[in-house]
Amino acid sequence: MTNLRAWLSATVVVALLMVGTAAQTVPSVPLVGQSAAYGAVTVTTVADGLEHPWSLAFLPDGNMLVTERAGRLRVIRNGVLDPTPIAGAPDVHVVRIMGLMDIALHPRFSQNGFVYLTYAKLGPPLPPGEAPMATRFHLPYSIGGRPLPGTGMQTTVALARGRWNGRILTDVRDILVADDYQDDSLTQTAASRLVFGPDGMLYMGDGAPNAPAYSGPYTRTQGGRAQDPSSHGGKILRLRDDGTVPPDNPFVGRKGYKPEILTLGHRNPLGLAVHPQTGAIWEHENGPQDGDEVNILKAGANYGWPLVGMGRDYAGDYIGGPGSIGGPVARRDASNMYMPGMEQPVIFWTPAVAPSGMAFYTGDRFPQWKGSLLIGVLKYRRLERHVFNDKGWIVRREYYLEDLKQRIRDVRQGPDGLVYLLTDHSPGAVLRLEPTR
Repeated sequence: MTNLRAWLSATVVVALLMVGTAAQTVPSVPLVGQSAAYGAVTVTTVADGLEHPWSLAFLPDGNMLVTERAGRLRVIRNGVLDPTPIAGAPDVHVVRIMGLMDIALHPRFSQNGFVYLTYAKLGPPLPPGEAPMATRFHLPYSIGGRPLPGTGMQTTVALARGRWNGRILTDVRDILVADDYQDDSLTQTAASRLVFGPDGMLYMGDGAPNAPAYSGPYTRTQGGRAQDPSSHGGKILRLRDDGTVPPDNPFVGRKGYKPEILTLGHRNPLGLAVHPQTGAIWEHENGPQDGDEVNILKAGANYGWPLVGMGRDYAGDYIGGPGSIGGPVARRDASNMYMPGMEQPVIFWTPAVAPSGMAFYTGDRFPQWKGSLLIGVLKYRRLERHVFNDKGWIVRREYYLEDLKQRIRDVRQGPDGLVYLLTDHSPGAVLRLEPTR
């Protein structure tokens, strides 16, 4: 209980810092249509005035769809943000850092018009007799004079599919609702990325950070659900385009396992991308104080959270150590970074940088970037370029746009070969990058 209270106290401190940060003036980006050079990269603002934009998709006609965390889907037509949100988006539960998240287009979008969205979905009330975590652990109901968010309800992540007819979404319905309900008063689940693989399957992340949980075989934390095969939380899922289960998924027919699961042991997946040469799915996730990591996904593999990791949790304990949220586990080396049967990351950060969004660059507009992995950073407000050698080993990191001082939520390569970013602010912006001449 002592460590749990320590975690909760740390959570309140983090929340206070977030409130203070939000109150600060966000450095401005160039005006819409204008550009500014930041070293080797020139930034042009495509659109602004967005409320915490989360994800971006390029339509075949050159227009763009943008999700806002506040639950709105927006369209940029002919380079101009339409002031009216798109009708037909799902009913999003917006609380704290949860809301509308990722967007992906079907590989045959030109033929079927399918658009996929992940979002926070309001579920049933808390179990009888269970008070919200903020009450159970005597946390204040206000931060900075404002009520602590939370409804006394449970929240999960859902995957919706609809058809884009050029104006609105139609035929919108949930094709998967994650079996991962959590108390929304302090839940940290805010990560659900999407990507279609070269096999035509849809890969979807569902986060399981370190907040207390109510039930199940891993009762200490929501993070423990990442090791619970009967929960979708803390997993990467592999789905057909209609949300059903592919018969060759690794846990199909295995008792106690959700058949949608591809991999286990993930914390907060905020990046999914397909390697352009190998076709492998790469994933990155946020750790707590330390241990953000990039993984190459292997069917049926376990990536360790919360039993093993590259640092400390918010209570200051080593991940997987005697007092940590994962609990004491027998294993490996003294640093708690390795455990037999657990996969190791190919890249990790300590201290945490809060990566969000990533893309392998394959275009020609930045010739020296070809083959690099581009990753947005929320905490340190920059774009990172990870450079690999011929053997696929990382040889260096380069940092860009630190002077811009924007939280980078998403990174995309456009059909024009340029790089597009979303800034996680309100107002937030869509930025286009090109080489400085």
